[in-house]
Amino acid sequence: MKKSKSKRENVTEFFESAISGSGKELYLLRLYVTGSTPASVRAIENIKKLCEEHLQGRYDLEVIDLYQKPNLAKGEQIIAAPTLIKKLPLPLRRIIGDMSNFDRILVGLDLQEITKTNPGN
Repeated sequence: MKKSKSKRENVTEFFESAISGSGKELYLLRLYVTGSTPASVRAIENIKKLCEEHLQGRYDLEVIDLYQKPNLAKGEQIIAAPTLIKKLPLPLRRIIGDMSNFDRILVGLDLQEITKTNPGN
């Protein structure tokens, strides 16, 4: 019978592969939500969809309900929810608020450059 890996072993493997320089960066993301409100459910769905479209097989998403683990809000200095934190690759980034603007999130995750448009055109 094959022994399943513990969460700690999975996280260790994830970090080791992230720093190995394999060419494709791995993303460690944490999404902080408050219960199962419509905004929280939408944020979870949107981030999962974005990750599958842009980071398929290269991400670890941890969803943390601040109602169930309120002590984590203080440790991460969470002041509003939903909040998405990109732990890896560095630099650390925080995206706060509505998670439906995919362009804003992609820029925040360093997956897309900011495109400036000329309002006169």
